[in-house]
Amino acid sequence: MGGDLGPAEVVAAVKLALHQYPQLNPIILVGDEAVLNPLLAHAGLHRGQRLTVYHASEVITMDDKPLMALKRKKDSSMLRAIDLVKNGEAGGVVSCGNTGALMAGGTLRLRTMPGVARPGLAAVVPREGGHFVLVDAGANPDAKPEHLVHNAILGSHYCRVTLGIASPRVGLMTIGTEEGKGNALITETNELLRRIGPLINYLGPIEGFHVFAEHVDVVVCDGFVGNIMIKSWESLVRFFSDVLRQELGANPMRATGALLSQGAFRALRNRINPERYGGAPLLGLRGNVLKAHGSSNRHAIKSAIRAAHEIINAEVNRLAESDIARANELISQPVVVS
Repeated sequence: MGGDLGPAEVVAAVKLALHQYPQLNPIILVGDEAVLNPLLAHAGLHRGQRLTVYHASEVITMDDKPLMALKRKKDSSMLRAIDLVKNGEAGGVVSCGNTGALMAGGTLRLRTMPGVARPGLAAVVPREGGHFVLVDAGANPDAKPEHLVHNAILGSHYCRVTLGIASPRVGLMTIGTEEGKGNALITETNELLRRIGPLINYLGPIEGFHVFAEHVDVVVCDGFVGNIMIKSWESLVRFFSDVLRQELGANPMRATGALLSQGAFRALRNRINPERYGGAPLLGLRGNVLKAHGSSNRHAIKSAIRAAHEIINAEVNRLAESDIARANELISQPVVVS
């Protein structure tokens, strides 16, 4: 029921997902039946083995304060969807709604997996030669070193499932790779990441110019840095797209050249298109929660549904639990920083 484009776009996404991914079985739409039933009829969708509807009378809006909304709107579509996961009636939840409410609701209702103190939001971002996973993209701005260690492990497992990379290269985001560069958080986290050894393929600290080069597959940072990075990248993409469009239309000769280069522009758009992966999972919970962008269209939501299905089947959380437990043993000794 959330998202900038409303439930009609979600219903359209479900129709695409059911058509393109026959293995999806079932999808549960959570929301006000009075709103959803006409939309389903218009889309030619019928309730049955692959599609059910769970009624929820309230909606958490983008303007609602997260914790207040969770207390006052007990019958919201978001909380009811999370509860379906908590009760084992669904394997994961996808939402385009209020990010703060989804993260708070997911954490309070599902709790974190054993050994994990704070969940991290993972985003898939294009880079030279492919894509990388950025974690944390905004869930935990006040991170401690052990939180970043957990992010590295969870991000590695997610990268294996989503990007198909057997041994993802992990880098710790900082302001320089020279010894001693960065703040106390980075210095201690770097020591802990080296300490956990074979659990991840850790390459060491990285700088900003490494991020979009074919250097690492998982970029680890706190949620404050990650959120700025992801929003700056999205803004930069829009900026260059607008500038390119203006410059190519500046005169007839350029317009002709643009027409002849349509294939190249189409390929570029596909490479940097955020709709390709659609959702960012909240890693480290006792259940699967994926946050799709508030402005997601049907294609982005469809991709988020596919990503949720893949994470559920790959049992990412179960596979990560043993690594988290082992890492906590290894990092339990005090770190000496000279």
